[in-house]
Order: sequence, then structure tokens, then C-alpha cells
Amino acid sequence: MNDALTAAPEGARNGPHSLLGPVDPPFLHVMTYNLKSASGRAPHSWWKRRPLVKAVLENELPSIICTQEGRYRQLLELREDLDGYDWVHLGRGGGSRSEATAIFWDASRLLPLEYDHLWLSKHPNVIGSRNWGSGTIRMLTWVHLEDRATGRRLYVVDNHFDHRSEKARRKGARILLDTIEPFLDPVIVAGDFNCGPDSATHRALTGGGLADAWEHADERLTPDWATFNRWRSQPTEGPTRMDWILARSSEDCAVEIHRAGVNAYAEGDLTPSDHWPVQALIRLVPRRERTSHRGTRGSH
Repeated sequence: MNDALTAAPEGARNGPHSLLGPVDPPFLHVMTYNLKSASGRAPHSWWKRRPLVKAVLENELPSIICTQEGRYRQLLELREDLDGYDWVHLGRGGGSRSEATAIFWDASRLLPLEYDHLWLSKHPNVIGSRNWGSGTIRMLTWVHLEDRATGRRLYVVDNHFDHRSEKARRKGARILLDTIEPFLDPVIVAGDFNCGPDSATHRALTGGGLADAWEHADERLTPDWATFNRWRSQPTEGPTRMDWILARSSEDCAVEIHRAGVNAYAEGDLTPSDHWPVQALIRLVPRRERTSHRGTRGSH
């Protein structure tokens, strides 16, 4: 079992095997997690991995969880394992069909205001559409949330970009940026982008006003581990940090990125997924209250 953190960060109450753990207001704990589809075969079958995913989530209790690849029944089981979370889901083939970019959130803390689903294609509102040589159907899901504790609002956008076509990823980045352009509240973007931070996709998103939480965090809790682990239980540093959390402040409210890390929880030789989840500790701060914060990187 890999223990990534021993001392609780500011705003968090972590246990012996947690990276961040549950957080108190006004902090928010964001996680992005490619679950690997439940169609996986032994020795990585979902029925064997589900207890490990449950352990990760129980150890961390994120405020917001952006998932990728989950199938409907798999996501229902995940929700059973999460006490007190609400969610939004739509399969990329429509209804419950195929994988989803489902978002979960702590219902005692966050209230949903609106949501939508878009497909990363020439026709984003057409269910199941795809273009630009995409290897499969790709989509994004967004939800507008209100923090019951602080009254502050934010948008969360969950994405799964294509694994085959660089053009499809670049076009998907454009759709994402166009989607969030009219959003007036702070935006958190997360997901599996199937490319590294040296890619044209990453440059398009960061050049479009999004700050990579890993690059802008006041503190990194882990080494720069590759997030695609290829079912290897020991994390390694490498170019495949393809799961990102990014942030954009609003005119009135800044996103402070305090900590970020890659969660390499495993049990023996078994990993919960073929991706490690990425986590970030953030805080939404009205600009009039930011005079005392030191090191507000990632809040542009």
C-alpha cells in the first residue's frame, strides 16, 4: 500500500492512507479519476477493483469527483459506495449506453443549479457524434454548483479526449474553451486528455486562460508521476501525465490552487484502475478578500 502523505495539509483532515482527505469550508477538494470501464478482464476485472476504488474514495472523500470511462451499472455501484453524493450522468451513446463523463459531488456541501452534455464533434449537440479521426465517441459534461457553506458558485467541466487523433484533441479543446467562454463564475476543468503537458492540446487550454493545477499549485504533494500507470502498482515519473485539473478565475472570484498531487494507492500488485487519480485543494476567494493570501498562483 502506497502512503503518499503523512501530514495533513491546510484545510484537510487526512487519514493514514489519504493524499488530501476530507476538507472543511471554504476549501474544496477536486478529484479527476479515469475508472477504467467495467468491461475489463481478469486480473483487472471491475469486481476485483471496485473495493480498491471504494477505498480510495473513502480515504479522500473529495468534494467533487470527475470520472471517465464509467459505465452505467458501474457508476451506480460507485454511487452505492459513496455515502451522501449526488451525480449527473449520460452515456456517450445516449441514455445509459457506453461510457460516460459522470460527475459526483458531496450533496451536503454542493447544490446543482444546471448541467449539460456535449459531444466533441462538428455537431456537439448531436448524441453519439464524432469527427476528425476520433478513435471513438468523445464527450464532456458540465455542472454549475453552489457551495452551501459559502454561497459561492463554480462550474465543473469533465472531459475525456480522444486517444488516437491529435486533431480531435485540439478540436475538442476548442469546443471546451467555447463552452466555458460565457461562464461568469469560476471554472474547474478536469479529465483524461490522453496527451501530456507538452502537447498542443495543453498549450491551447492554458493559452485559453486555464491554469494547470499541477503547475500552479502552491505545493505539490507527490512527484510528477505519470497518471497512466499501465496497471503497474508502483508509480513512475514520466511523460504520461494525461489526467489534469485546470482552473479559471472569474472577474469577481479567484481560484486559489493550494495543493495538487497524484494518488498512487494500490494493494499489492493490484491497482484500482489503469490511471491514478489526480487531486487538488482549491479555494474560491472573492477578489476583495485576497489581500492576505501569499502565493496565489493559478488564479489568473
